Amino acid sequence: MTVRNSMTTLSEILNKLKSEGYTVDFNLSENCLVCADNSLKINPDDFVVDRHFRFEGNTDPGDEAIVYAISSEKNNIKGVLVNAYGIYSDETTDQMVKILSKKTAESGRKQ
Repeated sequence: MTVRNSMTTLSEILNKLKSEGYTVDFNLSENCLVCADNSLKINPDDFVVDRHFRFEGNTDPGDEAIVYAISSEKNNIKGVLVNAYGIYSDETTDQMVKILSKKTAESGRKQ
């Protein structure tokens, strides 16, 4: 589900999600999500995308980003992943981006 509301900046969304318990910063790896401190790797079967927020730059393609609010019941963890898209997306994590997109679409259908 893409949420549209009065929060328009990346930092506002990140602060809101943090207040809702999404406190871990995730990074993409080719076949899993990794906590920013490398203490945990989460496989695609072990997490869901609860929400996502897309930011599109009006004049600068470098401003294009997507924020995923991710949770893993198995690992009892909630966090966020910020990823660029468009020309600045990371090709080495293409498979995980496809998995995230699929999970995002699936979470939208459950609502």
